[in-house]
Amino acid sequence: MTSSASPSFIYLASQSPRRAQLLGQLGVHHELLLPAPDEDAEALEAVHGGESPSAYVQRVTALKLDAAVARHARLGLPPAPVLCADTTVALGRAILGKPEDARDARRMLALLSGHTHRVLTAVALQNGKRRWAALSVSRVTFGPIGRSEIADYVDSGESLGKAGAYAVQGRAAAFIAHMTGSYSGIMGLPMYETNALLKSAGFKRQATPPCKTS
Repeated sequence: MTSSASPSFIYLASQSPRRAQLLGQLGVHHELLLPAPDEDAEALEAVHGGESPSAYVQRVTALKLDAAVARHARLGLPPAPVLCADTTVALGRAILGKPEDARDARRMLALLSGHTHRVLTAVALQNGKRRWAALSVSRVTFGPIGRSEIADYVDSGESLGKAGAYAVQGRAAAFIAHMTGSYSGIMGLPMYETNALLKSAGFKRQATPPCKTS
C-alpha cells in the first residue's frame, strides 16, 4: 500500500454490520476485507493470563490489523487504509468477551446485573507503513435483572456474538440505568476516535448531500 494520494475509501476488516453502519453514518465509503475460511480469526481473541482488559483489547486489535494488512497484500488489492476494531466488556479486571453459548451468555448477564462495567473498544488504522490507534472506554450501569428477564433476552438470540452478551442498541437497552462515554464505542466503533484516525491518515470523507426542504 502507498499513502502518497488522499484515499477515497477504506477497507473494513470486520464482520460486524454495526461497524459498517457506523462508518456509513460518518460518510466513509468502505469495502470489506474479511478473513478467508482457512484463517482462524477467533484464535486472535484468546486472553493471556493476567492481561488487563485495556491491554487485551488493544493487543487483539493490533493482531487483527496485522492479519488484515497481510491479507490485503496477499490478495493484491488496490491501496487504501485498513481499519480494524475490537470490543470487550470488563467487570473489574474480568474480561467478558463473546459468550460461547446460551448458558455462558446467561452467566455473563447475571454478573453484570446491578453493577457498573466498562466497555472498551480499540480502533487501529494502517495506511501504507504508518499506523494509528485509539482506545475508547465507556461505563455502563445495569439495573437488577431477573433470571426470567435474562432467560428471555438470551432466548431472543441477540446476546450471541456480542461482547458481554448484550447489544446496547437492541433489547438490552431496557437493562441500562446509566451510561457515560461513547454510545458508538459501546456499539463497536467509537466515531470520534475513528474520525480522528481517518483525519491523521489523510482520508477525505464523502460530501453529505444537503437536506431537502419542502
